[in-house]
Amino acid sequence: MHVVDWLSERFPFLQTDWMPALVLVLPLMLLAELAFRVGRRVVRRASQRAPMVASVGRAIEAPAHVALQLLALNVAWQQLPVDVAGQARIERLLTLLLIGVMTWLLARAVHGMARGVADANPLAVSDNLAARRIQTQTMVLSRTVQGLVVLIGASLMLMTFPAVRQIGASLLASAGVVGIVAGFAARPVLGNLIAGLQIGLSQPIRIDDVVIVENEWGVIEEITGTYVVVRIWDQRRLVVPLQYWIEKPFQNWTRSTSELIGTVFLWVDFRMPLAPLREALARACESTPHWDRRFAILQVVEAGEKAMQLRCLVTAGSAPAAWDLRCHVREYLIDFVQREYPEYLPRHRAELDPPASGAAPDAQRAAPLVQGGAVEMETPSTPGNGDGPQPA
Repeated sequence: MHVVDWLSERFPFLQTDWMPALVLVLPLMLLAELAFRVGRRVVRRASQRAPMVASVGRAIEAPAHVALQLLALNVAWQQLPVDVAGQARIERLLTLLLIGVMTWLLARAVHGMARGVADANPLAVSDNLAARRIQTQTMVLSRTVQGLVVLIGASLMLMTFPAVRQIGASLLASAGVVGIVAGFAARPVLGNLIAGLQIGLSQPIRIDDVVIVENEWGVIEEITGTYVVVRIWDQRRLVVPLQYWIEKPFQNWTRSTSELIGTVFLWVDFRMPLAPLREALARACESTPHWDRRFAILQVVEAGEKAMQLRCLVTAGSAPAAWDLRCHVREYLIDFVQREYPEYLPRHRAELDPPASGAAPDAQRAAPLVQGGAVEMETPSTPGNGDGPQPA
């Protein structure tokens, strides 16, 4: 027996078309609320040993609550007679709400899965290469899937309107022209979508990678569906479109490993002994935790007309540690030379002619300082650092 007839026979005052549905709404919504609370408790208990289930459960809690309430309203609405005034509009409204809530639920479920994967692979570890790879793939692919879910949901909502279906059918005749125009208009969007898939699969960059892009040193902070945010060393943010990373070259200092070799250049006089400098370099590296103890080498890489250039190669476990290590080694060696061998700092040399026999008395007194027709000017030189531009 139909619920409306059963209610009309036993409760004669419920003779209006809307009254049966209104009477059923409250108990059905209470039943939906009870089902939601029981289901939430069951999911929380079952997810104590399953972090992924817990993450998905937390993500879909709000849309699941709304979906159950809408289902209760829909069941109550189905008890009305077919010829009730305004039935078509309310049915369409309920259908739109259900499609919207289910789209929200699926998108949140994908986000919850991505969040669970990210929590299972934290970045706050010493060797986070695998975690960065997994998080980048998960983030890019999850956002792509969420975009597709929203797109499908919006399409389904539009398809509930007959006018939209008729417009779509009428446009099929000119699909070629519309397709060309839409292709040109959507080229940036489609390009970024394809670039996002390429980055997610091939991973030229990952979250927390150290890169040099547009002559800026920074760290990959965020990868969205359309752009990448690079945190510059001075706390600026460089926003780069996804297509840039596929089409243009850039430097990735942590592509396969975070270990780096740092360089420090020094200019000293030719008479500077190298053995004490090598010992000072070893002490400088031992005195800082930034050195990863792989190697520390000092080499003469250039012999100019005024001084010789020394290059120190030191190793560190990450780009920030390498930068701090280079600064420490440079300061330590400069202090060592200034303190222990100040006379061997770079100098300018000049050659003077011997004084003539009839020179003035002051010149004759200065003549014994000249040996072999040459004299050294005790003026320190300022050769270039040779280190090149580096991030601070």
